[in-house]
Amino acid sequence: MKILVPVKRVIDYNVKVRVNSDNTNVDLNNTKMAMNPFCEIAVEEAIRLKEAGNATEVVVVSIGDKAVHEQLRTALALGADRAIHIDAAQNLDSLHVAKLLAKLVEQEQPELTILGKQAIDSDNNQTGQMLAALLGQGQGTFASKVELNDGKVLVTREVDGGLQTVGLALPAVVTTDLRLNEPRYATLPNIMKAKRKPLETISADSLGVDLTPRVTLLKVEEPSKREAGVIVEDVAELVSKLKTEAKVI
Repeated sequence: MKILVPVKRVIDYNVKVRVNSDNTNVDLNNTKMAMNPFCEIAVEEAIRLKEAGNATEVVVVSIGDKAVHEQLRTALALGADRAIHIDAAQNLDSLHVAKLLAKLVEQEQPELTILGKQAIDSDNNQTGQMLAALLGQGQGTFASKVELNDGKVLVTREVDGGLQTVGLALPAVVTTDLRLNEPRYATLPNIMKAKRKPLETISADSLGVDLTPRVTLLKVEEPSKREAGVIVEDVAELVSKLKTEAKVI
């Protein structure tokens, strides 16, 4: 069984994001980049399924310029077998990404596609659902547990009322939540081995997807700073401020 894992290059979650001077976008100059945390969880789950004997190959894919090779090599060091780079320089929206991945799925024919539920930069939470719809495959989103059983994948999801388990016939698409697993760290020997694993680059144009921009970024602003709180003398003053100033009661 083959598992395909799309990963995305994003600003490291430990870095404070800065907006550039003309408010046209986020400032990426000299900024540390990393694999999207939800994508790390997806890679880890795919590797665990392989280690359990449920999969024979884990393929990772990333879309962007040559810089994504860093994240692909990281995934290879974690245990993926090979990597694919879809070369696309322009900024793509979720539908573009889903269409490119759908074309790749048609070529690779994986039984299972696992990807993070969202990226921490755009926070769209759209690509997995769009990909499943384009492929006509079942989808299990926000997975906190994934099990393979008798040609099906059982996905446990956290919902408002508790836990929901859905059974999906393969091939299927699964998106990962934070509580699914804790990703491992790459060891130095595996980092060295990753340099010898295959990494293929294909042009986005060769996949026949119209990448004409559909979304225009108008402006980027930093969130307003939180005002300092006040200390009240008693409950009566608190209630008064909630009524007259905050106007929440």
